Amino acid sequence: MAKKLSNNIVIRNKKASFQYEFIEQFEAGIQLKGTEIKSIREGKASIKEGYCGFKKGELYVFNIDITPYSEASFYNHDPKRPRKLLLHKSEIDKLIKKKKDVGLTIVPIKLYINDRGLAKLSIALAKGKKLHDKRESLKEKDAKRQIGRALKH
Repeated sequence: MAKKLSNNIVIRNKKASFQYEFIEQFEAGIQLKGTEIKSIREGKASIKEGYCGFKKGELYVFNIDITPYSEASFYNHDPKRPRKLLLHKSEIDKLIKKKKDVGLTIVPIKLYINDRGLAKLSIALAKGKKLHDKRESLKEKDAKRQIGRALKH
């Protein structure tokens, strides 16, 4: 009996928006093996500790955890293997140039399945926030929560 796999999966990296200030965002395809896409459709993936880096002029995402598919036999994948990101050459060149700036990094923001059933990874060129910036983010979040509560009552 086959499981119902969903196409409206969105796996977010909430920690990234707290730790980084996003400068520019990109949408990249991700090169996966057969059992990896099935695990993502079940929602069994984590991008919290993920980061992107260049290897031989190509962009890869490292440390993303995609749980092995439960129904697979010995064809299962390595959960933390580096995965190639699929971007246009011009976008890769732009990222390489901007990554040379000190203090900039490329972080995954969300992993999702698009309308055509393909796995996509939203990535952002980001700059690390200082402690006072993080405090400001917490104050804004708290203020929004209080406004929401006030409007509810």
